[in-house]
Amino acid sequence: MVSKTEEEQVNRLESQVENGGGGEWEYLCLVRKLKLRRSYNVLKYGFSILNDPKKRSALGPEEWTLYEQVAVAAMDTQRLDMAKDYVKVLQEKFPESKRVGRLEALLLEAMGLWEEAEKAYSSLLEDNELDPVIHKRRVAMAKAQGNISGAIEWLNKYLEIFMADNDAWRELAEIYVSLQMYKQAAFCYEELILSQPTIPLYHLAYADVLYTLGGLENLHMAKKYYASTIDLTGGKHTRALFGICLSTSAIDQLTKGRNKDDKENSQLASLSATALGKDYKQRAPNKVSLLASTLKA
Repeated sequence: MVSKTEEEQVNRLESQVENGGGGEWEYLCLVRKLKLRRSYNVLKYGFSILNDPKKRSALGPEEWTLYEQVAVAAMDTQRLDMAKDYVKVLQEKFPESKRVGRLEALLLEAMGLWEEAEKAYSSLLEDNELDPVIHKRRVAMAKAQGNISGAIEWLNKYLEIFMADNDAWRELAEIYVSLQMYKQAAFCYEELILSQPTIPLYHLAYADVLYTLGGLENLHMAKKYYASTIDLTGGKHTRALFGICLSTSAIDQLTKGRNKDDKENSQLASLSATALGKDYKQRAPNKVSLLASTLKA
């Protein structure tokens, strides 16, 4: 994640370059370092450097890194003619390079040549089956074609190898939720919570899935994870406070007074409702009456 200071630095450099103050190479290096997606500017400033023999030769070995960066930006902006030219330059310079091979496959993707791209990726994986970039490209390619079942398959295969990739677990969970496959999504969020137990977003997402699944056991678990979300955010997470109220109400409806924890549930729901009331009075005073009627419903 890019910090506020880093973002300000990028914006300052961008403004400097746009106003003719120089610093194109520094800007391109910073964008690459922070892994930002500013393709139009990368293409514009990278092209100007690569088209100037004096500036290009001054880069030394970094010249080839810039060719790669601009080639990707050209694909991103659908300037496939430029992308082909730059990939060709890299192919001639590094004919046996696997990194250039990935770039070639990426170009095939950008051109919509899915079968050829898949063949290229398969060939690269034969040489190195532990290349995470290629596995991720297969997932992205399946999603780009609308092949969600294929994306799920590739993500699961990827996670068999790279089990510690939290971004992949989250992506898989979100796909499952979009398909209403809540049990599978719950498993993904359990993995995320085990890996990073202090991130409230995972607790909240897991609670939402459990609440959606329904049933007394799931509702009790949902309430627990809404509570942990509130705890991790200093007691000020509006959605989790609503989750406590909704879970408690659903539990009451299912047990109809037979629940031995009725008193505790009632107190927790009351505390959550009070916290929501204070929050709404501060941020949306005109909605307080609507909140009160919603919580009574």
